[in-house]
Amino acid sequence: MPARVGGARDDERVTSPAPASSTAARPLVLVAAAVTVLLWAFAFVAIRAVGDELSPGPLALVRLGSALPVLLVIAAVVRPAFPRGRGLALVLAYGVAWFAAYTVVLNWAEHHLDAGTAAMLVNVAPLLVAVVAGFTFGEGFPRPLVVGLVVAFAGVVLIALGSRGAPTIDGLGIALGLLAAVLYAAGVLTQKVALRTVEPVAATWVGCAAGLLATLPFAPQAFGELQSASTGAIVAALALGVGSTAIAFSTWAYVLQHSGAGPAAATTLVVPALATLIAWLVLGEVPTLLALIGGALALGGVTISRLRPRRRARGVVAP
Repeated sequence: MPARVGGARDDERVTSPAPASSTAARPLVLVAAAVTVLLWAFAFVAIRAVGDELSPGPLALVRLGSALPVLLVIAAVVRPAFPRGRGLALVLAYGVAWFAAYTVVLNWAEHHLDAGTAAMLVNVAPLLVAVVAGFTFGEGFPRPLVVGLVVAFAGVVLIALGSRGAPTIDGLGIALGLLAAVLYAAGVLTQKVALRTVEPVAATWVGCAAGLLATLPFAPQAFGELQSASTGAIVAALALGVGSTAIAFSTWAYVLQHSGAGPAAATTLVVPALATLIAWLVLGEVPTLLALIGGALALGGVTISRLRPRRRARGVVAP
């Protein structure tokens, strides 16, 4: 007869994913994290590039509409179990909050903010995630994580202060950027709980489908804007869907499943540095010295946050 722990039988417990310290999974987690941050950094540049031709809502609809078919193909190959019960409810919740609401709000924010400032505000989210996960998920506050978050966020601030050619920053843009950060953090935390019982591929495609349904009211406006949009803007919007959504959110779900929510979110603090570099190469926006220093700090902070806390030696070693 299965043993009972806390009133629940062993066969009733939720199956937890492999821990972040798994030696076999760690290289794949690092690769997945690198793909995620690179594609999300591209998203900041692409959103700003097409902002004059596609409004926030229609751009979100096109992005999710082009991402879902790719995710369905991946799901057809992997064939994950469809979420049920509480897991399904959590996936639908973070799909609407992150895939839909966050995307629309971020697109809107970049109509009022330059990419560097938008990235800085959005990357308040990893700090929120680390704090909530430390208390709620029992992840605690390891010294490398705390130090790395502080250093990386200082770098993000320098990147924003060193941005050039920014449009006028107004109160609405700042409010939208902070709202996007809150939605981002809520999405990560909800997804982390969902991944205890839902496979990453299923969580991603079902969440994207929920976000697409939430953005369908923008369909008439999107149809009109796409008719007058340039080919470059349409290609960029499709790239946002395939790359920054379908691929990046799939790799992110894998990272989140095999890592704590705090350390995983801390990794994304490198996104503003990469966004600055991509904007330099693609849009010709040469970063300032302050932005370069900030990028170095962001990279260094993320590296620190991924270090393991040193454990004190104990007098007795268990056999």
